[in-house]
Amino acid sequence: MAAIDVQRLARRYGRRWALAGVSFQVPEASVMMVNGHNGAGKSTLLRILGTAILPDGGSASVAGFDVVKQRQDVRKLTAILSHQNYLYESLTARENLQVVADHLGKSRGGIDALLAQVALDARANDLVSTFSAGMRKRLSFARVLLQEPRVVLLDEPYGALDPPGFDLIDAVIRDLKSRGTTILMATHQVERAARLCDAVITLEGGRIAA
Repeated sequence: MAAIDVQRLARRYGRRWALAGVSFQVPEASVMMVNGHNGAGKSTLLRILGTAILPDGGSASVAGFDVVKQRQDVRKLTAILSHQNYLYESLTARENLQVVADHLGKSRGGIDALLAQVALDARANDLVSTFSAGMRKRLSFARVLLQEPRVVLLDEPYGALDPPGFDLIDAVIRDLKSRGTTILMATHQVERAARLCDAVITLEGGRIAA
């Protein structure tokens, strides 16, 4: 079974079609990259798969669940990293992960190890309001790992990071894949991401061009 199955997916904003009949599948435990210019439909695609917005046509399933009819099931098994980090500014890095762990009913026991994995262990007790954009991105990745999802959707995962941050994210993606996680990422860092990916699709004007 494909972890992600997209069939003739369509979405429009006013008269403009952000997606116009997109179809593809992502096998389980694989990494697929979606590239394309700004406005090609990458973020719209990920937002539909993450159940943030509804499609106007076609269908899509994640981990076997329909993104429209079974949204809650999709959300339980999916983690999405978007442009918005949705972190709690007034809490520390550790407290942010504790809130997520409590919400998911997971143990807090592995939080310090996750912070070390994303190189934030030295800042675990600092408020997120003092963090740089790159540090916030690292903390967002720690939250993804904490969720232990079956499918991960990454929208520009390398954004706001420095070269050491790039290497760290590469390691996180490899770690996720080794656990059997399926990853779909939209990025402009084509050459770098291609080394991690099993397949690539290119969007142009809301359609698959390659």
